[in-house]
Amino acid sequence: MGAVALREERQSLTIDSPLAIADLCSEMRFLDREWLRVVLLNAKQQLIKVATVSQGSVNESLAHPREVFKPAIVHSAYSFIMVHNHPSGDPSPSEADMRLTRRIIEASRILQLNLIDHVIIGSPAPGRSSYFSFKEGGVIS
Repeated sequence: MGAVALREERQSLTIDSPLAIADLCSEMRFLDREWLRVVLLNAKQQLIKVATVSQGSVNESLAHPREVFKPAIVHSAYSFIMVHNHPSGDPSPSEADMRLTRRIIEASRILQLNLIDHVIIGSPAPGRSSYFSFKEGGVIS
């Protein structure tokens, strides 16, 4: 019964900021490999589901756009947010992260699925945030 209540509570969440994503996926900072997930949202930006797309290595998570979009299409999501972690703790985007984000932006326009953000989860440290948002960084408009 508790699991049902927790699932219903999560599904009524409105995801309206990178901080909300960082909080929702905060356990990713403890993972020892890079994982890529998509947070699927309805038209009111309420959570439908968090789906794992891929599990990578210590410093790379390989993903093809078709794997990113499959959960969004299957669950009839209106929009989605990509989330992955950096096991090093530093949430700064790599060049590979930038390339993937640009490819997903391009494909999302064609498929008419709204990519709201791509958030990298790291570990909190003095002088740096525990996450990086491509939207806040101006890469996604």
